[in-house]
Amino acid sequence: MRSLLVLSFISLSIGFCASTDIWPKGPGSALVPQAPTAELRAMLSQIDTTRINAIITKLVSFGTRHTLSNQTDPVRGIGASRDWLAAEMRSIAKGARPGTNVTITVPSYIQQPASRIPTPTNISDVVATIRGASDPNRVYVITGHYDSRVTDIMNFTDDAPGADDDASGVAIVLELLRIMIQRPPPPATIVLAAVAGEEQGLYGADHLAQILFDAGADVQGMFTNDIVGSPKGDEGVVDPFSIRLFGQGMPTTENASTTSTRESIGGENDSPARELVRFVDEVATNSVTGMKVRVIYRLDRFLRGGDHEPFLERGFPAARFTEPHENFAHQHQDVRVDAVTGEQFGDLIEFCDFDFIQRVAKVNGAAMWSLAQAPGTPKNVKLDTSVLTNNSTLLWDLGGDEGLAGYEVLWRPTIAPFWTNVIPVGLVNKVTVDLSKDNVVFGVRAVGKNGYRSPAAFPFPT
Repeated sequence: MRSLLVLSFISLSIGFCASTDIWPKGPGSALVPQAPTAELRAMLSQIDTTRINAIITKLVSFGTRHTLSNQTDPVRGIGASRDWLAAEMRSIAKGARPGTNVTITVPSYIQQPASRIPTPTNISDVVATIRGASDPNRVYVITGHYDSRVTDIMNFTDDAPGADDDASGVAIVLELLRIMIQRPPPPATIVLAAVAGEEQGLYGADHLAQILFDAGADVQGMFTNDIVGSPKGDEGVVDPFSIRLFGQGMPTTENASTTSTRESIGGENDSPARELVRFVDEVATNSVTGMKVRVIYRLDRFLRGGDHEPFLERGFPAARFTEPHENFAHQHQDVRVDAVTGEQFGDLIEFCDFDFIQRVAKVNGAAMWSLAQAPGTPKNVKLDTSVLTNNSTLLWDLGGDEGLAGYEVLWRPTIAPFWTNVIPVGLVNKVTVDLSKDNVVFGVRAVGKNGYRSPAAFPFPT
């Protein structure tokens, strides 16, 4: 009987303890999310639902934007939508603040016959580049794809409105361009692009990623906004104040030796993409965006893919925004009414929620501006494993960012999904922390004189 009482007491005590109570408090303090600055708050307040509505309406008006549709018709097809997007971006760029260097380009190529491309086909992206003021080779990218489709992926003649998939993402690109060029340019370069060929095989995003790769750009973050137009899913479930963000785990570009090391030290959950999505959750889940970023530790949904993948394939950190619940009757469907149920099928603008898209744009704006204003993510972060010790020594390359103020060491229990603690360490490139590397996960992030902080970098053993 006494044994049962003791066991009951132990069980009750454990029940009242949080899972993190078993971990040492450690040095530093609890991590407090980065709050939006006054400038960022003002920028996000300018995102306009009326303009979002007008952009999506215009894109839908082209009838179909299928990649294989007409390239020269002035009013219908992907060519007309491409030309309108280029003209619209150029018109927006005229409103740039003096001293802000913004360029609009339409990089194109002929895709030879391949999967879902039966004949040589022109693929054109429409790209706005806001050149960084002091670190222009460090680049952050946001895309939406402007092509559309119906049930038959090869049907390029029937109407394919593509309001949610993905005029919603393109509208975010245009709105962020309009707002960001009105401010002094941040240190890093921002690329905002409407890409083509997504439905046929990610061709436009692949072309853009290759251009940046060939140019030697240091792309430290990329987001695709694909299907971000509605919070309402199947069976009427509605979640208007959250957005999913998918982040890849084990990088596919690492060599076998690096992958083996990552696995051996428990770094499977600390890929550059995972650090990027943790960053977004920290800077964009707040009352200013009105949204909760629902981080999904997965490359993408099952049976689906997106424009972040070509960037990941080139070693660039990238992630995908997608609405919280999907209604598959409104994606990749012929426009029709079911004769039996009366249900309306098709990706129609009537199913878009412009207030929701505005909030998704705020999430993107908060993430992109915070990244571009901060120093770059630390490079060559290492963890000294040369001797047995209960302390942990971290080393990294001292950055050359113009506004660099110093660094912070982040840590969390190995079972925690997000960073929990922060240790300011100053403008150094080596520090010893009174905490065992065997028990926690470490990261290092850069801090700017302006208060902005970079994503964390995960250390590999020396």
